[in-house]
Amino acid sequence: MIKLVLILNMRVYLLFFLVICMSQTILAQRKDIDTSKILQLSGVVVSEHDLNPMPYITVYDRSIGRGVIADYYGYFSMVSFPGDTLYFSYYGYKTSTYIVPDTLKENRYSIIHMLQQDTINLPEVTVYPWPSREDFARFFVEMKPYDDAVRRAQRELSGESLAFVAARLDADASLASGLVMNQRYTKLYTNGQLPVNNLLNPYSWAKLIRDWKEGKLKRE
Repeated sequence: MIKLVLILNMRVYLLFFLVICMSQTILAQRKDIDTSKILQLSGVVVSEHDLNPMPYITVYDRSIGRGVIADYYGYFSMVSFPGDTLYFSYYGYKTSTYIVPDTLKENRYSIIHMLQQDTINLPEVTVYPWPSREDFARFFVEMKPYDDAVRRAQRELSGESLAFVAARLDADASLASGLVMNQRYTKLYTNGQLPVNNLLNPYSWAKLIRDWKEGKLKRE
């Protein structure tokens, strides 16, 4: 138990020593920077293909180890130094670099940077809806025949389907006028007398008896 505690303490001291060393290195690097040359670098990133602004581009200054992300309109603004190397990266586009000029006279500088589209070749992926070959064999055996377009069309154009759709269609002007004309023609046959009653029509009764004998009136 005591050995374990000693080992843990040594690791803590070693980690603390490494952190101090890294801090000293960073401070030494910061001292080399001439703060009088700080400039405000801003710009817009556009696509080389259509010159449209590209949103959320990553702009990284490798020289000082800092970066920013452009806004929706491709605009970015960051603190930089003359001679710094900037990296512009975006998925689907080639990573581009830009070196800040070291001959600037002012502390503000604006640029328009273009990115070129990149072609990414991905390996072929075959997606199967079954987790294993055994499941594929079982689904293949139990699979129902494919309902092709012809069968679907026949089902949709059946008499029952057409009657169902026709019963729910609104009557237009031509259909309404045709119904009125048919009613007028029917009244001409019984003009001046009682209208026709199909209950007294012998042909209708004969057809009913024939259908009853042939079993057409039975429910399926």
